[in-house]
Amino acid sequence: MPIKLPFRPRRESFPPDLWTQCPSCEEMLFSKQLDKLMRVCPNCGHHFRLAAGARLEHLLDPGTFVERDAGLQSEDPLGFVDQKPYPDRVAAAQLATGLRDAAVWGEARISGRQVAVVVMDFGFMGGSMGAVVGEKVARAAEFALAQRVPLVAVSASGGARMQEGTLALMQLVKTVAAVERLREAGVPYISVLSDPTTGGVFASFSALGDVNLAEPNALIGFAGARVSAGTIAQELPPGFQRAEFLFEHGFVDRVVHRAALRDELVTLLTFLRPAEIATDPTASTFRPFAFLAPRADRVPADGPVGQGSRSTNGRPGAPAGASAGSDTNG
Repeated sequence: MPIKLPFRPRRESFPPDLWTQCPSCEEMLFSKQLDKLMRVCPNCGHHFRLAAGARLEHLLDPGTFVERDAGLQSEDPLGFVDQKPYPDRVAAAQLATGLRDAAVWGEARISGRQVAVVVMDFGFMGGSMGAVVGEKVARAAEFALAQRVPLVAVSASGGARMQEGTLALMQLVKTVAAVERLREAGVPYISVLSDPTTGGVFASFSALGDVNLAEPNALIGFAGARVSAGTIAQELPPGFQRAEFLFEHGFVDRVVHRAALRDELVTLLTFLRPAEIATDPTASTFRPFAFLAPRADRVPADGPVGQGSRSTNGRPGAPAGASAGSDTNG
């Protein structure tokens, strides 16, 4: 006859979120302690992905964040269905993250300085950029331009959202145009690239900051490493598409540990101030393709150089008083 012990049997299972294994050093970490460390492994320094709410809490002054356009939500213009309908995927992501979409934007303060801030959450369908994400980034930039306050964007994305097709790809153009208006107006824009920042997000607004910061060992790039290796038919160098590799090659200005990221932003905001508004409101230097053609300034603004034209500031130009299409040779 089996003996019955007076104490409870040992529990065979534990809550699934009680422990977290570090993918770098494979150490088992107590999840609550990991959250207190801003989800950075205390053994090897691996930076886990951070939810949008935790990111805002870490970077901003307490109680200063005011969310804008919280009700924006993706629709299903294409009626897209793969293993499940697109609306069902959105609903599942909303239930898992508590967000309406993969980005949150609003106004806040960092060390007392007002900023516009937009933060992406990789947990919402891989942080993919659809119409809602692109619209929030554009509205954040427009708010920063109207209020003449710096824009801070934190990216974490796998790229454009395939379920929205061409509408998702259009967000690349829209966000780049919004960021270019900030540059033209002299309003600072700081971009923070976290793990991962890839695809259309990297190919648009996230790589165009006045200062580009990155977290250690963050995956940053356009196409995947396998695709890149197949395209050039060569073996990729060690550390390819990691933050440190991009820093060495000039794509990133600083690689900053998460614990020091807020202080880094405070320092940058101290030096980066919006330019004074030009006295002539009609004057504009808006160049939508300036980021693609840095040598465009070398082209004479007066058009093609004709025979008999004279030099202006050391470069050939049209004679003074000559109108477009006129014959300068008499």
